[in-house]
Amino acid sequence: MDNIEVKVPESEDVDSFTITFWHCGEGDVILEGGDLLELSTEKTTFNIVAPCSGKVIELKHDEGSVVKPGDIVAILEKSEVKDE
Repeated sequence: MDNIEVKVPESEDVDSFTITFWHCGEGDVILEGGDLLELSTEKTTFNIVAPCSGKVIELKHDEGSVVKPGDIVAILEKSEVKDE
């Protein structure tokens, strides 16, 4: 199985984000495009979605943590997931 690193997107305008909410936990199965976490800045809030279907292996930061563009926030184990 392939492990996929989920990173904070690059931004020209913002140098840090706060993780405000995790939509999943370690060990959860998630579908590609499903919400992983919510990030916020002083001006906006948005979700980061799963780049692939699979299992959440590791969450690298807790809610309330400040992260920078390019930081790894989660590790997913890519696998086939049936939508039930």
